[in-house]
Amino acid sequence: MRHLPAMIRLLAIGLGAAVLLGALAVPALAEDPDISSRRTEQRLTFSDAEIRDGFFKIALDAELQFGTRAHRIRKFDEPVRIFVDGKVSPERAAALDAIVGDIRAHIDHLDIAVTDHRKAANFVVTLVAAHQLLPTIRARFGIERARQIEHSLNPQCLSGIAKDGAYRIRRAEVILPVDASEFAFYDCAYEEMLQALGAINDDPSVPWTMFNDDVVMGFFDVYDQYLLNILYDPRIRPGMTRKEVENLLSAILPTARELVGRNNPRDQASTSAQTHTN
Repeated sequence: MRHLPAMIRLLAIGLGAAVLLGALAVPALAEDPDISSRRTEQRLTFSDAEIRDGFFKIALDAELQFGTRAHRIRKFDEPVRIFVDGKVSPERAAALDAIVGDIRAHIDHLDIAVTDHRKAANFVVTLVAAHQLLPTIRARFGIERARQIEHSLNPQCLSGIAKDGAYRIRRAEVILPVDASEFAFYDCAYEEMLQALGAINDDPSVPWTMFNDDVVMGFFDVYDQYLLNILYDPRIRPGMTRKEVENLLSAILPTARELVGRNNPRDQASTSAQTHTN
């Protein structure tokens, strides 16, 4: 059992959010020491087999899924526009703006950005006080599903996706508590944002991924960059089965290695997604 709260992945559900305020820019300050130490200590080199294993476990299943389970690829195939409800905490909204920029810089072929326009958004991040998390879940997903969510995982962060019949993600939602610690907020935000992009399963057998409740990161680590760059390679399409993906991975892995290597010089650690929050 990880020290931070368990997360939840939801599929094929109605998602709604009252979104009020976009991100507010603030100057970037020093990275949280706990995040810096984990960034320094992260493993950087992985075999093809280790990357393949993690990809299939994380991208083809779901931690909690309503309805029939489907072991298929789920991803956005259109620009991702994120609206942040920052009324509770403009500082956390600014942090999310920087996190989105960091994700964009590390995943090729993903058009992702924050928007100030609710109607343009297909991805909503709602910031709430911790004591409002469960009431917000009940309001978003209904009493019955909220009861299942609370009973299964007792979540303190949440991500959900709605897919169409072709397994294309059409809407995503993330709910985050603003009054978590600095480290906990970043750890929740990165994991939930990335899971809402399609890396939706948690698996305790993959020791290098943030999508493991025993692993805490607080940043976009190298191993998970491999997984997301494979997922958003144009050759990987929504609805693909494991066999279809296996037929392509030998060609895709060299591309993913080139991208991740280019974005992660070994003598530098990016702190571009860190902003000061109260």
